[in-house]
Amino acid sequence: MDSNHGWPEPIIRVQSLSESGTETIPTRYIKPPSDRPSIAANSSPLSIPVIDMSAMSREEMASAMSAACREWGFFQVVNHGVRPELVRHAREIWRRFFHLPMEEKQRYANSPTTYEGYGSRLGVEKGACLDWGDYYFLHVLPSSLKNHEKWPALPPDLRDITDEYTRELLNLCGRVMEAMSIGLGLDPTRLQESFGGAEVGACLRVNYYPKCPQPDLTLGLSSHSDPGGMTVLLVDDRVRGLQVRKGSDWVTVEPILDAFILNVGDQIQSLFPCFQVLSNAIYKSVEHRVMVNAANERLSMALFYNPKADLPLSPIQELITPDRPALYKPMSFNEYRLYIRQRGPRGKSQVESLKTSQ
Repeated sequence: MDSNHGWPEPIIRVQSLSESGTETIPTRYIKPPSDRPSIAANSSPLSIPVIDMSAMSREEMASAMSAACREWGFFQVVNHGVRPELVRHAREIWRRFFHLPMEEKQRYANSPTTYEGYGSRLGVEKGACLDWGDYYFLHVLPSSLKNHEKWPALPPDLRDITDEYTRELLNLCGRVMEAMSIGLGLDPTRLQESFGGAEVGACLRVNYYPKCPQPDLTLGLSSHSDPGGMTVLLVDDRVRGLQVRKGSDWVTVEPILDAFILNVGDQIQSLFPCFQVLSNAIYKSVEHRVMVNAANERLSMALFYNPKADLPLSPIQELITPDRPALYKPMSFNEYRLYIRQRGPRGKSQVESLKTSQ
């Protein structure tokens, strides 16, 4: 069960802990009281916007997505053009992977160097408080990083289904990027160009949250904002878990069948000089976290659509004005990703610490 693979401490699979029958979770997974989920957090009447992509013109969709990004940083899309049967097949085939024998999954144990493969922790800080979840991380773009040999060979059609699924999601990302660019008053291709054009990156992380005997003491994924450009998330259609911060509230997202949840990452935020957390003046990355469940396992699939890895990102010039100076210093996605890997998920402190002094 234990295997280091370059990690600072032996890796223990959360699924193994869950299946051991333990009635208490190890101390390493217990969050500080201020970070634990609460009943009040689960009952907020607020909900993130839902956008029907088939019922709007390009301009209407741009306006709706722009408003959602400025107000929430999150929104759900329905009738998005990705076939429902493909969506459901992808989720279920990955659920089958996590139900394989542990020795089969362990063949793909990952390391902190690339994160690609089967993992159980995100940060490399020794002695860190851990999250109640396992995952599988794989590269999709650029093609130079994509290696099917590092993708699970079982179930037999997992690789083909994942290929088709990610191709469809990349098409969806292209459409959303156009709409978000238009929503900023820019040329439809401007945001994509700022990401490196055709040289964007993409990766998939499949998250598996086993049953937890003490879900009130821990989280499946600690509060964080995503480090990349944009995330397309397929949540579990049977079990709630995702929470989004709205002011002082934590809003539990109600999953819609076959919908995707999209959110803006730190790298899109850093392109826009007028980002202000309180003003909602422009697109923003937002803290979110994942709750776990005593009665049910939960699985989600996150596609991260990222800028070209070595491209220094700086605010889009058309958006810089004397009243809206650049708030963030240039940094490539590779540099920012390494910064995050050292610390693991930590609220929004990761991006706030990169601000230039004003």
